Amino acid sequence: MSSDSLPPLPESRIVLGCGGISVDFLAAVAAYPKPDDKIRSTSLKVQGGGNAGNAMTCAARLGLNPRIISKIADDSQGRSILEELEADGVNTSFLVVSKDGNSPFTYIIVDSQTKTRTCIHTPGYPPTVVHDLSQSSLLSALDGVRIVYSDGRLPEVALVVAQEACHKNIPILVDAERKREGLDDLLKLASYVVCSANFPQQWTEAPSIPSALVSMLLRLPNIKFVIVTLGEDGCIMLERSTIEAPTTEETDVNSLLESLNQRKDDTISIPKCFSSSFTKLRANGIGTINGRLFVGTVEKIPPPELVDTTGAGDAFIGAVLYAICADMPPEKMLPFAAQVAAASCRALGARTGIPHRSDPRLAPFLD
Repeated sequence: MSSDSLPPLPESRIVLGCGGISVDFLAAVAAYPKPDDKIRSTSLKVQGGGNAGNAMTCAARLGLNPRIISKIADDSQGRSILEELEADGVNTSFLVVSKDGNSPFTYIIVDSQTKTRTCIHTPGYPPTVVHDLSQSSLLSALDGVRIVYSDGRLPEVALVVAQEACHKNIPILVDAERKREGLDDLLKLASYVVCSANFPQQWTEAPSIPSALVSMLLRLPNIKFVIVTLGEDGCIMLERSTIEAPTTEETDVNSLLESLNQRKDDTISIPKCFSSSFTKLRANGIGTINGRLFVGTVEKIPPPELVDTTGAGDAFIGAVLYAICADMPPEKMLPFAAQVAAASCRALGARTGIPHRSDPRLAPFLD
């Protein structure tokens, strides 16, 4: 698709990411090894990784102007992280470079049989501290920013960034992958949350994902929407309504999810979105919320084309950041993000398969 036929880029498209970056050492194997096994890799790739690094790379390839706050060491791995981000158009001016220590890195074993990946992460040293980011750097980093993203890592720095963003009325998207130190404080300031499949119930102790999403919106009054990603089962999104539901009747959120799931058509291979009308959603024993429930499906990737799911969630978030900047409605945002994530699964590594905005596979979702 030529750039001339693409829709215009969002007017406000500077995004700021705060969180993890690393070098990924990815080894694909025919099957995951047993203890004390000696096996050979079927392919090997070394490239940049980390949730924030991947999400900002995706944002850049989709046409946004991302900046990143993180920390590396002045070693060969750190220099490769820096060069790769800059080559993709990510502004690295706010990266802290330590003269000593080591940059973060991750060993990733990609099991070609089960299509899973196992990650062994080594954090960077010295760790990131609040004093790494001066007040003047923070203000420069936030200048002109449309939205701030945090992956929940670097908790002290992320909280300072989020507090200043709130002071400037800049919305914040938090990636809630799992419970982390300081994550609750970040969630209280967030406007948007994207969760892993297990997080909502772990965090709320609710009996089901839909009721957990209701609980999250009740506990976090600043949240506009929360999305839970479910891998090949797509995603569920709960959007808060600022207006009272038009009817006094309440709808059970679990029953509503069932009815939306029944509208899925397994013969359709491209991502779709199914939504409820605005209603008062009830989660038994938890409470009610005015809003809409959405179910998003994913592309059905033929098994030979599914290579590696590493970073698929980060690609999804990068696309959600684009969608927010472009004021996409949820009905467009969820299929678009699913398509970007599916493209990333077709190559080894978190970044190899992330599509550019001009990729023809994205054209139907950008119109």
